[in-house]
Amino acid sequence: MHKPSMLIEDRIGRTLFALLLLLIFLVFPQPGWSLKGERESPVVRAVRKVSPSVVNISSSYPVRKRANPFSGFGMDPFFDEFFKDFFDPRFERRQESTSLGSGVIIDGKRGFILTNTHVIEKAGKIKVVMEDEREFDAKIVGADPDSDLAVLQINSQNQLPAIDMGSSDDLMIGETVIAIGNPFGFSHTVTTGVISAVNRSVRSENMVFHDFIQIDASINPGNSGGPLLNINGDLIGINTAIYAKAQGIGFAIPINKAKKIIADLIQFGEVIQAWIGISVQNLDRKLAGYLKVPDKKGVLVKAVEPQSPARTAGLQEGDIILAIGSIKIASARDYWSIKKTYAAGDSLKARIWRDNQVKTVSIKTRVFPMERAENLAFRTMGIRVEDITPKNRNFYRILTREGVVISEIAKGSRLARIGARPGDVIRQIDDMTISNTEDFKKATVKYRQKHSVVILLQRGDQGYYITVKL
Repeated sequence: MHKPSMLIEDRIGRTLFALLLLLIFLVFPQPGWSLKGERESPVVRAVRKVSPSVVNISSSYPVRKRANPFSGFGMDPFFDEFFKDFFDPRFERRQESTSLGSGVIIDGKRGFILTNTHVIEKAGKIKVVMEDEREFDAKIVGADPDSDLAVLQINSQNQLPAIDMGSSDDLMIGETVIAIGNPFGFSHTVTTGVISAVNRSVRSENMVFHDFIQIDASINPGNSGGPLLNINGDLIGINTAIYAKAQGIGFAIPINKAKKIIADLIQFGEVIQAWIGISVQNLDRKLAGYLKVPDKKGVLVKAVEPQSPARTAGLQEGDIILAIGSIKIASARDYWSIKKTYAAGDSLKARIWRDNQVKTVSIKTRVFPMERAENLAFRTMGIRVEDITPKNRNFYRILTREGVVISEIAKGSRLARIGARPGDVIRQIDDMTISNTEDFKKATVKYRQKHSVVILLQRGDQGYYITVKL
């Protein structure tokens, strides 16, 4: 039998040996062995949570290029250029260009994906690749160039992983954010940074975007359409690479601004524009000085439509609009640019100058009443139209069954001056095909805020494209 003292010494020895081994592992960690759990930060958890819902979008489109069958024989470039119009158009090379971008699944049951409009605007076929390398063909549900947002849809037999919607109304300057996307084709690239500013206005080549989130992480073209996350992995914005001069900074569309646009795109395929019911003009500096307008900047309200949201809110002719929301208005262009960021049903606050004092007017926007479209068309384009019927087909000798026929044209209108006349048929307005008067009304309402539209006019068997100022 062992003596008790010997047993105690044996146990102490084994305990000391175990502690020595533990100390060796802590001081000299073995290859592949680490305290992984302690390295798992909130960023790691957020990325793991969201990555399955982030997709790679590949949009391909055909490019037709007329081929010179003699171009391979070392001819002078001058002759290539000179002879190019003599070659049969059947000598064509068909190429495909691919633009890479990102997107995020916002509805796993219905397969809806949110991305940027500029990612898919020239798309022929759209392919979506998920993190697990599954591929889907996608269709465009709706796109809105004014907000640079688009919704795609893919069909899957199983429910897809979707991101959790967050809020962009309570963002904090300096708050940690995470961007996930596919810059330069490198899938699921993660960058982190902080919120540098909110309510930023960003000018692209064609227009100004408002209310952007600015972050200190670069957003490259492949990141466009990808999610901006808070530290909890909630969606707070959609990254967009629309500012080519940006280096070391990025911009994202706030998700709360996007939610109403997303709902319209899913339900209608387009954003239903907000109707306020006013027309404005630039404010002359001399008039601004006479009216003592602050900073001599703003736009003059020259007309308020009856029974419009503006009239209901108390806006009057002669008011000077200084700002909408937090954005100052310096020109009519500013006003129309900002107005485009609001969808029908949104409320906006307009700061105005009236009677030598600043006032705030709250306006609840609405959908433009379709019953006003006919008078709107006569006021802006100077025409009235009707559906094509057997009677007017015979009277005007109309050869087509699609479109609307001009029944009345105002003297002195733009269309009258360029030679349009009753009996001419309108087949298209901008990118919208016109088959009947309902299409014409929708196009009139849709494009009412533009400075001009392009109309395809048909007379007999000839078609003409005409630009009409509104």
